[in-house]
Amino acid sequence: QDMGYDVADLNNDQIKNRIKMLENNIRVMKSETQRLKHQHKQAEERVNENKEKIKLNKQLPYLVSNVVEILDVSKEDAEEEQSEAAMDIYVNKKAKKEEFDKCVVVKTSTRQTIFLPIPGLVDTKELHPNDLVGVNKDSYLILDKLPAEYDSRVKAMEVDEKPQEDYNDVGGLDKQIEELVEAVVLPILHKERFEAIGIQPPKGVLLHGPPGTGK
Repeated sequence: QDMGYDVADLNNDQIKNRIKMLENNIRVMKSETQRLKHQHKQAEERVNENKEKIKLNKQLPYLVSNVVEILDVSKEDAEEEQSEAAMDIYVNKKAKKEEFDKCVVVKTSTRQTIFLPIPGLVDTKELHPNDLVGVNKDSYLILDKLPAEYDSRVKAMEVDEKPQEDYNDVGGLDKQIEELVEAVVLPILHKERFEAIGIQPPKGVLLHGPPGTGK
């Protein structure tokens, strides 16, 4: 009675046909189960493979970059960029009626400006212009957001305290000191004089020479 009919009302041929039909349904379900198990196993293998790739890509050293701009991707932008990845983003988001993600423009420490239709592993909501990020040196995908710390080379050149020495402490370089004052100090202290006579002061000076010559 649970199957929707009373077995007692069926003759032998009808019961045999029902049994064959149920056995066939069982075979189909077993086949479908095996297919789903195979697909699940393949999906797990791809997930593990991608996890290994992510782990490998996240290994240092990063290529240090700065976020230049964060953009919305549109169909026109994707076509203009002629990027398959950008078009995929547009088509998939349009089909699923999802909110469009952002694209990112980064400038690397090698002075390359890169457009990323797929930003990488960092959520674009956490990114802002001028943020320091670590990108993969091959794909340029953003792997991590870096702390805003000083570059070690800049830190080494940083002056923590105002020097106490003056020109009188430097001996034997009177001519060079005079040129330095005329080129750097006077345009700062008496800017109006240089503007009055139409002289464009230099933006800086280059001190050169072997070590120990008083630079």
